[in-house]
Amino acid sequence: MTAGRASVTIRPFTDTDWPLIWPFFADIVADGETYAFDPEWSSDESRAVWLGGPRSHVVVAVDGERVLGTATMGPNRPARGAHVGTASFMVSPDARGLGVGRLLGEYVIDWHRQEAFAAIQFNAVVETNTAAVALWQSLGFDIIGTVPGAFDSARHGRVGLHVMHLPLTTG
Repeated sequence: MTAGRASVTIRPFTDTDWPLIWPFFADIVADGETYAFDPEWSSDESRAVWLGGPRSHVVVAVDGERVLGTATMGPNRPARGAHVGTASFMVSPDARGLGVGRLLGEYVIDWHRQEAFAAIQFNAVVETNTAAVALWQSLGFDIIGTVPGAFDSARHGRVGLHVMHLPLTTG
């Protein structure tokens, strides 16, 4: 796969990837614009949340040995809600504009289809994160609702969280 000028490969996460993810993960969380994660979490606490449960699938986007981004995906809810998937994404700030987010998004959609999920639901896309909203819409997601004031943005104050949805099957 090619994104911008970088030759990007998406592959499953390995334990050796976390030390390369952690610096941009911590910076993105500390920025306070896209994730409601606690900026006081340690690397180990953050890793546990990102890696999720037993049905989670985590990947990295790499250019050679350089980790450009990561995505975690799996069921949105357990049991009777497990037919709908979800995902979260982080792209290193120095890799933005190279198409890494789009490649990860396409991978996530393909993975959910292969795993026979009926749909993908993003529960909390910050409405002021216009690049992400536009990306997900370009990949077919619709905003099906917005929870007003549900995210406390470091720069904008309380803003809405979009719930976004992409059907993968009919019925």
